[in-house]
Amino acid sequence: MRRAVCPGSFDPIHNGHVEVIARAASLFDEVIVAVSTNYAKKYRFSAEERLELASETLGSLRGVSVVPMGEGLLAEFCREYGANAIVKGLRSVQDYQYELPMAVMNRHLTGVETVFLPAEGSYTHLSSSLIKEVAGLGGDISEYVPGTVLKRLLTPR
Repeated sequence: MRRAVCPGSFDPIHNGHVEVIARAASLFDEVIVAVSTNYAKKYRFSAEERLELASETLGSLRGVSVVPMGEGLLAEFCREYGANAIVKGLRSVQDYQYELPMAVMNRHLTGVETVFLPAEGSYTHLSSSLIKEVAGLGGDISEYVPGTVLKRLLTPR
């Protein structure tokens, strides 16, 4: 079985993420969306909320599951779940330069390969941070996020 992991904090998940994950699902038998927590980041949504939003958004994609990544190395998570690939979406050369050293290290640690998928052109400018900022300032983000995410972003906290 060809199993891949798509890791990310998904705060929040947006249509750029969904597009890459859907393409990964067409390439692999199973895709595990690993929702991670970076304790150096300030999150809009709790880990539980991010898991819930990702599960609701991706529930209709065949072969896709959403799980918490927990603590530890991504390479070890992949080994634990029997994944032979990590899938990362790339928006730009800067993403590639950031991701390449991690891909090489992950392969060194456990032999897991990283597959880079270029983002769809209409999503290359998207980031969760930008979406949160624009939404917080009253901008229209409806074409960039799933309906469940839009509703949650527009709900006062």
